[in-house]
This record gives sequence, C-alpha cells and structure tokens, in this order.
Amino acid sequence: MAVSKLVIKPDWVDPDDAPELTEDWFQSADFKIGDKLVRRGRPRSDSSKKAVSLRLDADVLEWFKKSGTGWQTRMNEALRKVAGL
Repeated sequence: MAVSKLVIKPDWVDPDDAPELTEDWFQSADFKIGDKLVRRGRPRSDSSKKAVSLRLDADVLEWFKKSGTGWQTRMNEALRKVAGL
C-alpha cells in the first residue's frame, strides 16, 4: 500500500522573513504602471544603428575624439553629409 504525502503550505507568511528593502533593491526593482512594465534606460530609437568594425587613420580618429563625448555621433553626421543623406 502506497502512502500519499500531502504537502500543505501555510497561508500565513511571517513578515519578518521578508527581504530588507534597501536602496539597491529599489534600484533593481521593476516599475509598472498598471500591468505595463516601464522600461529603464534610453528608449528605442526610430532609426536603428548598426555596429561595425571600421579601420580609420589614427589622426582622423583622434580629431573626432578630442572634441569630447559625442564624437561618434559627430562622425556619423559628417559621413551622412558627405553621402548626401
């Protein structure tokens, strides 16, 4: 004769067993408005970019980099201008 083992989970949960709600916990928590998950970070762009490997002359690369952050965007704009786009 087989003996059936019943697993009974308690309905009550001790609130002292809850994780500590630290600043790190809130930073990594999901944020929802209603049932919709609100994504973190930069929103998706209408014009997607492609990652490429490109060999450039060192002086050309340094010229764009020395202008500070956003050099890749400025390089993209210069290429678009030359291409007539």
